[in-house]
Amino acid sequence: MQARIASLYRHPVKGFTPERLGRAELAAGRCFPCDRLYAVEEGPSGFDPEAPDHISKMKFTVLAKIPAVAKARTAYDEATGMFSARAEGLADFAGDLRGDEGRRGFEAWLAKLLEGEIKGPLRVIEGPGDHRFMDSRSGYVSIVNLASVRDLEGRLGRPVDPLRFRANLYVEGWPAWVENDWTGRAMRVGGARAEVLKPIVRCAATHVDPVTAERDIELVKALFDHYGHMFCGVYLKVEAGGAVAEGDEVAVV
Repeated sequence: MQARIASLYRHPVKGFTPERLGRAELAAGRCFPCDRLYAVEEGPSGFDPEAPDHISKMKFTVLAKIPAVAKARTAYDEATGMFSARAEGLADFAGDLRGDEGRRGFEAWLAKLLEGEIKGPLRVIEGPGDHRFMDSRSGYVSIVNLASVRDLEGRLGRPVDPLRFRANLYVEGWPAWVENDWTGRAMRVGGARAEVLKPIVRCAATHVDPVTAERDIELVKALFDHYGHMFCGVYLKVEAGGAVAEGDEVAVV
């Protein structure tokens, strides 16, 4: 069964703006490049960089608990470490997240944006080595079937922005929801080869419109009411690395 990559996205800081890419290089056993490199704690999360382990997303400034995060429009330059952020009513921010000055600057900027929404001090943290701040322990690379999103739109009778699902790869060409039955299957993704690990269980982050920052659709309830599950998309583990780009073929083999 064949399809093609419609778009690729990374999320350099967990919870913040998806950045569209033309291509990316997937590596065996690793997460999508430059994805969830950083996260912003809302109060101490218990994360230990000397012994990095999975931490609940609810310890961070994420859409699932703070919809106003979507008011920020951010961009990251991986070559220089420079991170920029803008939002209505605030002066633009730019700083190097690799150093303390840049991190403290973004923390202060974000505290102003989220004033009244946060319960603890903000702190930017970085995943050491290959550690990334994924929602799932097995969240190496995420992929969403656009036909499934359109089918959900039809059930709801209103548009659903696919970026609500914050995936790395969006694919066109599969029948709706066929991906839910692919756990354990092999997949060829552009020049890479991967294994389908499991469907992605969705959370309240999908309820937030990424443009307006409003919590306007209870998508988790809608998925359960219409389909009897809370899935949209699947996680992949890269078995053999390679380049992936918009228009590349994706095939279950």
